[in-house]
Amino acid sequence: MTVSPGMQVNPAGIVAAGHPATADAAAQILEAGGNAFDAVIAGQFAACVAEPVLCSLGGGGFLLARPRGGPVQALDFFVQTPMRKRPAGDTEFLPIIADFGDAQQEFHIGLGSVATPGMVRGLFAAWRRFARLPMPVLLEPAVHLARDGVRVNALQAQAFRIVGAIYGHSEASRALFASPTRPGSLVVEGDRLQQTALADVLERLARDDGEDWFYTGEFAHQVADLCRRGGGHLELDDLRDYRARWREPLMLEYRGHRILTNPPPASGGLLSGFALRLLEASGPAPAVFGSADHLHRLARVMELTDRARLEAQAGGDAALDPAVLREAELLERYRRDIQGRPMAPRGTTHLSVIDAAGNVASLTSSNGEGCGVLIPDTGVMLNNMLGEQDLNPGGFFRWRENQRLTSMMAPTIVQQADGREVALGSGGSNRIRTAIVQALVNMLDFRMPLAAAVAAPRMHLEEGLLSVEAGFDDATALAPLLEAWPRHRVWSERSLFFGGVHAVARGDGGLDGAGDMRRGGIVRRAG
Repeated sequence: MTVSPGMQVNPAGIVAAGHPATADAAAQILEAGGNAFDAVIAGQFAACVAEPVLCSLGGGGFLLARPRGGPVQALDFFVQTPMRKRPAGDTEFLPIIADFGDAQQEFHIGLGSVATPGMVRGLFAAWRRFARLPMPVLLEPAVHLARDGVRVNALQAQAFRIVGAIYGHSEASRALFASPTRPGSLVVEGDRLQQTALADVLERLARDDGEDWFYTGEFAHQVADLCRRGGGHLELDDLRDYRARWREPLMLEYRGHRILTNPPPASGGLLSGFALRLLEASGPAPAVFGSADHLHRLARVMELTDRARLEAQAGGDAALDPAVLREAELLERYRRDIQGRPMAPRGTTHLSVIDAAGNVASLTSSNGEGCGVLIPDTGVMLNNMLGEQDLNPGGFFRWRENQRLTSMMAPTIVQQADGREVALGSGGSNRIRTAIVQALVNMLDFRMPLAAAVAAPRMHLEEGLLSVEAGFDDATALAPLLEAWPRHRVWSERSLFFGGVHAVARGDGGLDGAGDMRRGGIVRRAG
């Protein structure tokens, strides 16, 4: 892309993302005169090419946006359950095993696992409201990546290994993602992945009627026909009537700082806010990171938050503990706005951008793991959001029709008391909320630099199991923690299990960024 003389601002901005190609696409747009929203749109389209196991045009996500001098706005373009439900025996819905090495997990794939995608609607909605550059310019980096190929890095190769059963499910998918260097295998690290059919789709989206082509035109008819013949729920009116929704962000104060995050019907922002309120109510911040006080307090808050989540989902009385009772307002909103909605705790990726003018964008997205079936001649794999056991606790196919799924995804913007502004978010399924809370605590309570706040070791507590990442070196602090939670696992290394927080900041010190090494994090400065 040619940069016109005089269009650059020095520096133009900063990007943090989960893949170099994603970050490069966003930075390229900043250098071409685009704002943070142009950059996040271009970066997200590029992520659908470079991070195919985590995001796709067939998935969805959430954007938190603050235009310079304006309020923070939240855009929900997550997936929606279909309007009508086919009988279970008439669907393509089959289990596969994802192999994580030290653990295995069952997912369900096939056309019967597909929910209505929101990605394209969402990116076009953000473009209409905030962008400066034409959509063809924003799609250009993704088109080049798809047509010329993108080098598979270690993290993406690992993702393909874990869910190889999905990407090897159909003949078309096996052919698209086949390794050019290792016959009989899916792509491995170092391979160049070319997706020419997807490049054609992206170029088609760049035309004036591109969004309509996807939701009401030829592409929509292909999806509906394939689902009708192949055992899926989606019909033409599911795609035609899908809308991205602008919402009021959830706002809370934490120790004098303002935090704005993803509102209901997503659940991750509420649960993160709940945990922060409990931490603030527990007293002044601990003096030392990794101390016994810090670790015990953090684990206790995680335990209370998880208990409140489970009790609220069950419709019971979560206010069993005085600390939980103090946060009844957030809990009641959880019950009112989220209870009964299917949960989609799936693989995710995140992208944060701040430009030199002060526009801020934080976007988290997911395709689940993919349904295993490509829309013919497009290179697009739709999501498998209806194939998660947690989404169907009473048994599969019991989801409510025509309803937005809830999600742990929680893109967040922090306005610190000193005027510094931070955009962050995380991948990591159910660990998203604890990853974000710990990064915020490290930054706001322990006053760590952004990179250190993201890199510091983490914990996660869920349903009584405490997971502790390597890196907490004070054995005298760790021993009483493990004694208090006898159901625990201490990891021997840093792991993508604990999320991937990608963050950027703007303040008196200029622009700063941190990509989480757990999930291939990368920072790019533009200008």
